[in-house]
Formats: sequence, structure tokens, C-alpha cells
Amino acid sequence: MKLFNQILIASILTVGLLSTAQAADIKIGFVNVARILEKAPQAEKAKVALEKEFSPRNKRLLASQKEIKKLDEKLARDAKLMSESETRRLQRDVLEKKRALNRDQEEFREDFNLRRNEELAKLQKLVFEAIKGLSEAEKYDLVLHDGVVFASGAVDITNKVQNRLSTGK
Repeated sequence: MKLFNQILIASILTVGLLSTAQAADIKIGFVNVARILEKAPQAEKAKVALEKEFSPRNKRLLASQKEIKKLDEKLARDAKLMSESETRRLQRDVLEKKRALNRDQEEFREDFNLRRNEELAKLQKLVFEAIKGLSEAEKYDLVLHDGVVFASGAVDITNKVQNRLSTGK
């Protein structure tokens, strides 16, 4: 029922806008924000910065995985040659290292996601500032983004916003 009400309201607003647009020249634009976020030069810079920031930790995690794999292989290969106490000690050691690795991997994922979301928020702010600046500079009355079912090329100003982000104007 809520979805129906939203569709009904959107339809009424659209009809109202169209009739108003015919009565007065209203300038309407559409921006594909997802495409901008994907192609913005700032997005590539943020990606590189995140890779640089998290690369050392990722390398340590990979080294830990290799170490655990070697210990597992040693255990499988040498278990019959080792005493029972040595085998148990090595099994405990492998188990502790696996637990520590799992904790470190989870912490890494959480930290990485937090930083990625911070960078995305900065980029979204830049994009919306660029949209607002372009809208004001070119005197748009209405600029739409997400949730638009169709927008013709005549009202699509995505490339203009991308250019504004690239040039910083």
C-alpha cells in the first residue's frame, strides 16, 4: 500500500510538472550519479589511497596464510614421525594461528569498509556540490537523479557534471 501511495504521488507530481513545464519554460536535468561515482577522477585517487593504506596489512595477512599452510603441510607430512606431544603442540599452534588470522581478517575487513565508506561519503559530497553548482550556473529548475525510470539524452547532464568534477569548476 505504501508503494502504491508513493507511485501515485510521483505520478501526480510528474503530471503537475509536465503541465507546468508546458505553461512556462522549465529547465529539467537528470544526472546518473552512479556513473559519475564510477568514473570520477577523485574515485580513482581514493581507490589508490586505500590500496596504499591497506596494502601492508594485506601483505601481513597473506604471509600469515602461507605460514599456516606450511604448518598444515608439515603436520600432514610429519605427524607419523613426530611424538604424540609434538603433534598435539603443532596442532594447537596451527589452531591458534588460524584463530588469530580469522580475527585479523575480520578486523581488516571492518577497517577497510569503514575507510571506503568515508571516502565514498567525501566523493558523494563533491558530486552533489558539482551538481548544485552546475544547476545554479546553467539555471536548471529541477535536477533529478536515482529513481528515475527514464530520462532522454536531452535532459541528461551527467557528462557536464563529470566535466565539472574533472576540471574542478
